[in-house]
This record gives sequence, C-alpha cells and structure tokens, in this order.
Amino acid sequence: MILPKFVLADNSQYPDSLFVIHLEYPRFIIDLEDPEGLEFLEEIDESEEVELKEEMEKLIDMAEKFYNAEIDALSEE
Repeated sequence: MILPKFVLADNSQYPDSLFVIHLEYPRFIIDLEDPEGLEFLEEIDESEEVELKEEMEKLIDMAEKFYNAEIDALSEE
C-alpha cells in the first residue's frame, strides 16, 4: 500500500483541533491551531537534530499548505 505524505485527522476529545499527520520520516503529528502542537512519532537521534531543524521548517510549511488545500477542496464540494 502506498501512503500519502500527509493526512488530516480530528478527534472528538479535542474539538478545537485539527491534526495533520506526516507519514514519512520524520513522522509527526501537528496541531495547526496550537503553536506548541508538534509531536514526533519516533525517536529522533540527537546527531540528526541540526539537519532536521531546517527540514522541519519546510515540512511544517508543507503541512500548512496541505491543510489549506484540503479545506479549500472540502469547501468546494
């Protein structure tokens, strides 16, 4: 099975949150409504932290763009 890079998720216990899940390395969940709402789904090696910092900025930007595109598509339906 081929998985998409990003998926949307919600949860009734968190009605004010909408999550974007990144399914490639580094796997993470981000709550775009909460600036502190980023959780990695795997351990990140300390030696990779510097490299991942730049990559994470790009991935978070991509997650926001994905979210906006999905919401726009849902609004058009």
